[in-house]
Amino acid sequence: MIHRSKRSKAVLATVGAVSLLALSACANYSTPSTTPSAGASASAASVTLVSPGKLTVCTHLSYKPFQYKDDSGKVVGFDVDIMDLVAKKLGVTQEIVDIDFAQVTSGAVFAAKKCDAAAAAVTINDARKQAILFSDPYFNATQALLTKTGSGIKDLAGLKGKKLGVQTDTTGKEYAEKNKEANGYEIVVFDDMPSELAAVLAGRVDAAVNDNGVVYDYAKANPTSEVVAEFATGEQYGLLAQKDSPTAQALMDVINAELKAAKAGTAYNDIYKKWFGVDAPM
Repeated sequence: MIHRSKRSKAVLATVGAVSLLALSACANYSTPSTTPSAGASASAASVTLVSPGKLTVCTHLSYKPFQYKDDSGKVVGFDVDIMDLVAKKLGVTQEIVDIDFAQVTSGAVFAAKKCDAAAAAVTINDARKQAILFSDPYFNATQALLTKTGSGIKDLAGLKGKKLGVQTDTTGKEYAEKNKEANGYEIVVFDDMPSELAAVLAGRVDAAVNDNGVVYDYAKANPTSEVVAEFATGEQYGLLAQKDSPTAQALMDVINAELKAAKAGTAYNDIYKKWFGVDAPM
């Protein structure tokens, strides 16, 4: 058990306050950037699923608070609740498949018919659009830097000669690689987010960079760590399906319609507040 000093409690309170401010800017209410295909309908009746009676959704665990296993072993999270709205619209239940992140972003999971859609806090970018179909944006994100509390590191420049942890196949890794030469740090790659962030506390790396939602959540739960910087990368998450597939497009039309309806009503805000503790910004 960790005995928190008065300083640690103060730091945790500060991190918590910063977390709420940062996350209050995370929801996306901009004009949708993805439109249904010509003549497409958002009718649930037109959707064909991999497994009848189930909306099979691929993800990569653990990425708390978006998708992770709770104490009972059940997969829960912000993305899970969003996809439950879609499953309800289709009149089916959601079944989640944990799979390698690269298989999700490459579209391999769809080609292999392992899932109907994917929800894994995936940033929309042009490279990924070549392989997968994205929904309208449903969450805004940026990159954040985690260190041990009191490390003295305040930004990437403070990592000169030190080690920076990243998660494989992520935009955080891409950001770290782009700024490596200018800041003189060594990159250490981890297979998943929990291993990456835990390495900071274990002293295997001096800092770690990942999406702000998960980094702030980790710091709140681990007061010997703190978020010392954010980097304005202007990222937006999208839900995924198979590219160039009429069946997948029919599902995506339903997904986009449900996202729009959830934001227009109270459902999106209810889910947002459940996982981040604040109202979603309008």
